[in-house]
Amino acid sequence: MVTASTFRRQRFLHSHDRLNLVTSMLIHSASRFGWTLRAWAVLSNHYHFIAQSPQDSGVSLKPWLSAFHRATATILNRLDASHGRRIWNNYHDTLITRQPAFMARLRYVNNNPVHHQLVKDARDYPWCSASWFAANSPKSFLSSVARFKTDTINVPDDFDQA
Repeated sequence: MVTASTFRRQRFLHSHDRLNLVTSMLIHSASRFGWTLRAWAVLSNHYHFIAQSPQDSGVSLKPWLSAFHRATATILNRLDASHGRRIWNNYHDTLITRQPAFMARLRYVNNNPVHHQLVKDARDYPWCSASWFAANSPKSFLSSVARFKTDTINVPDDFDQA
């Protein structure tokens, strides 16, 4: 699982267009680097995702995120006429090795917009995987994920969205 914040938690992704841009680039860049996204949530000043690494055992994570951050920062800075401005802070990644941890984090990431009180139902937030997850997962798997508690997992997520 990966969590990254914007520099000084600034809300650089403050519009639908910017959220669309970063979400789209996250999805496409994952594929280009051979990663398979399992869940994602992009908010105004941070993002989370869970992804399955390619055969390289995660070696490509740093090059992928460096390229993703560089590309999105370049476009956002161009939009704001702020050449060279720092957009992204460093990221935090966690290797998930146990099925219960995976299930709890799937629920956490898919419900992150609810956690931040942006929507009542995460499926109504277009920049996360909740609606995709609900449409593409077997009902039994959705029910299993919904039973996992998320209050004890250690995810850096003290990003105020107000």
